[in-house]
Amino acid sequence: MPPATPPKDRLRLALQKSGRLSADSLDLLARCGIKVKTPKEKLLLHAENFPIDLLFVRDDDIPQLVMDGVCDLGIVGTNVLEETALERHTNGAGAGYELQRTLDFGGCRLAIALPEERAYATPADLAGVRIATSYPQLTKRYLAAQGVAAEVVVLTGSVEIAPRLGLAEAICDLVATGSTLEANQLRAVETIFKSTAVLIRGARELDAVKAHALELLLRRIDGVQMAAEAKYIMLHAPKSALPQIKQLLPGAENPTILPLAGDDTKVALHAVCQEAVFWETMESLKRVGASSILVLPIEKMML
Repeated sequence: MPPATPPKDRLRLALQKSGRLSADSLDLLARCGIKVKTPKEKLLLHAENFPIDLLFVRDDDIPQLVMDGVCDLGIVGTNVLEETALERHTNGAGAGYELQRTLDFGGCRLAIALPEERAYATPADLAGVRIATSYPQLTKRYLAAQGVAAEVVVLTGSVEIAPRLGLAEAICDLVATGSTLEANQLRAVETIFKSTAVLIRGARELDAVKAHALELLLRRIDGVQMAAEAKYIMLHAPKSALPQIKQLLPGAENPTILPLAGDDTKVALHAVCQEAVFWETMESLKRVGASSILVLPIEKMML
């Protein structure tokens, strides 16, 4: 058995301990072939087949750990990342980091919401209003950009009940489906920031071993995300219909054309499509002469 990789040569990745990004982040790593069998209740876990360690922390600690060099990498929502960067700039601290990849999960928006019965037309209607939020920096930036003078009240949890408790007349909070707002008789009136999960790294230069591991990780993430969007299409078609079929295939590179046994007038076509393939696409292919059309998911890709 080869010796274990020294800890100094292992990447350290900060992940959300619990919450909406935690399961998706671990699923991404699993799809990248990184095995972590130890229960997540531990703070620091070691991947079994890749030189990376996982540190499970609160989501709002992730940017700071990366910016301060405690962790090499972090997966975090851009809402938390931008809020932390703004706060550090306000306090005169550095906020150096590099965006490595935008990930295909964690989508949500930061929105200002008002009680359903309160009238609203433009951001000017927020003047003089108390707005409760866990994102004071992003909220203040938006209000300043709109030229609106409003009071920002900082709350760390249960922001949506602030109007009912009389703590504020409005809130600024994350919205995914809108069900929480509806349950509290609130409605979103302005989206001030759109967020998704991202992979970030610290501004410090990595040594050669860690840099190589990061390169491999990014390549795997790219392969996983491309595969999630792509489809593999196989079909039979008359040679005369190939120009029309190529135009119908969504986002496909040059397809592979193979001879069809027993019929010199037809070929088998295989293609990877980078865009969605709908029933309408298949019906259009059928109309120009394609047959035996198969659309298959792709688990992994490497270009």
